Amino acid sequence: MHDPASPESPVPTEEFVRTLELRRTRALVDRDLTTLEALHAPDYQLITPSGKVFSREAYLSAIESGPFYSGWEVGEMIIRRSPQMAIVRYKARLCFPSGRVLVCWHTDSYERGAQGWQAVWSQATELASAGSTPE
Repeated sequence: MHDPASPESPVPTEEFVRTLELRRTRALVDRDLTTLEALHAPDYQLITPSGKVFSREAYLSAIESGPFYSGWEVGEMIIRRSPQMAIVRYKARLCFPSGRVLVCWHTDSYERGAQGWQAVWSQATELASAGSTPE
């Protein structure tokens, strides 16, 4: 079986993409900067529910400076994939050290590049029912 991230594999498996996203979100909660630097492209951008745009540098700096997320629950993932891109969408329950909980649709776009698979865009859209858990 081929490594899904190798050039010989034309399309990553859904399991590979799911594992990649879970690895990235776990690293965000754990503040694992080595993993985060490897999994976020230099031109990465996050768009928050309020419309604020974080560059890779600003996002990783915020995470490094102190606990940013205290939890990240992932709902059922819907995955689209091609040889060079993968998009993941799911309902998420994000917990912050302040006690705030945000339930949102979360979308991540990954691209395969010279450094392997990296997140290039993330966007969260808050759901009205903020107390619910991801489905």
